[in-house]
Amino acid sequence: MRKNRNVGIVGVGQSVFSSHREEVNQPEMIHEAVVEALQMAGITMADVDCVVHGNMELFEMVHQPDLWHTIGTGAWGKETLRITTGGTTGATLVAAADHLVASGLHDIVLAIGFEKLQEGHTTGGITNMADPLWGRQLQTGALTGMTAAAIIDEFGAERARKAAMTYRILMDKHAMKNEKAHRRLGLEFDQADELAVNSPALVGELRMIHMCSQSDGACAMIFASEETAKQLCPQPAWIRDHITVHREEMFCIFGNAPVLSTHRYAAQKLFARNGITDPLSQIDVFEMYDPSSWWGIDWLREFLMLEGDAHIRMVENHDIAIEGKFPVNPSGGVIASNPIGATAMVRVAEAALQIMGKAGQHQVPKPVNQAMASGFGGTMWTVLFLLTRDIPAMG
Repeated sequence: MRKNRNVGIVGVGQSVFSSHREEVNQPEMIHEAVVEALQMAGITMADVDCVVHGNMELFEMVHQPDLWHTIGTGAWGKETLRITTGGTTGATLVAAADHLVASGLHDIVLAIGFEKLQEGHTTGGITNMADPLWGRQLQTGALTGMTAAAIIDEFGAERARKAAMTYRILMDKHAMKNEKAHRRLGLEFDQADELAVNSPALVGELRMIHMCSQSDGACAMIFASEETAKQLCPQPAWIRDHITVHREEMFCIFGNAPVLSTHRYAAQKLFARNGITDPLSQIDVFEMYDPSSWWGIDWLREFLMLEGDAHIRMVENHDIAIEGKFPVNPSGGVIASNPIGATAMVRVAEAALQIMGKAGQHQVPKPVNQAMASGFGGTMWTVLFLLTRDIPAMG
């Protein structure tokens, strides 16, 4: 991706994520993340040129929430953009902020993603977003058992179910190291068989324990031009590249035609133009948008361009653990915290913290020179980011 100038992430802030943040209203919750991001960057709102704001449209039943939120975002008197692209909103906010700074239009941009789902009705929003016939595959959102069924068909029920539960427990162990994560259950591997039987069933093989929750929470990130980023931060996380890919999911009486997934297509494009031929050795950590442990397993194969059962073996061998060969979601991932309009931004924010060495107790125990982060949303939208420790070469 050609840019006029490099862009560095110099500040990250996250609220505490929880099922019910009843002690704060929306602006107050957002304010938590904004203050933390400003403090990390060592700036005030007077230094910010533009605010980019987004969430899932109408999930809180509030029209143009950015206007109300000005008392929490500090955007009064500043250029403000509102962006909503469904589940990918958080990642799209990051992409937009990067473009606003890289273009030279602004020097410092604050991006904010949030969701306060206890105040709205998520299921009502999802089931009304598409035509009830032609878009029926979208009506359940991420609540689908199709991927679980496909993995079981390919690898057998016993191995597939065990891998899904191993993935889930590994993510919980990561979340236990992240004090802001919503679901920190303290799971142990000897509970796997019990959980596989006793966790409430949702759809097919998908059980409650496999699935992400809905969370209240906000994330804020500060982006600066190369010259400014060097002045503000000893180690910015540099945005090397990003790509957005999507296709429409439609009901078809003849079944689904085999297609290249948007995840694999995005990875192919991003890796090719950045000289990545072996992602497992050239990328140090991956923050992946994983709505359920079944999708988490399946999408490892797609994003990392793996074949056969290599992705299953990564889970079985605990390679994706925080201290493993290829750490995935040291934060606990989407399964641990899912404030939807912020969720995809949190993936990029967590990848940035890993590069900056500021992830706290869930910092991976090895140098992080290059990190990848993904966002995902309805109609198979994929947003994929590459962040680096070194300043990207201009090309």
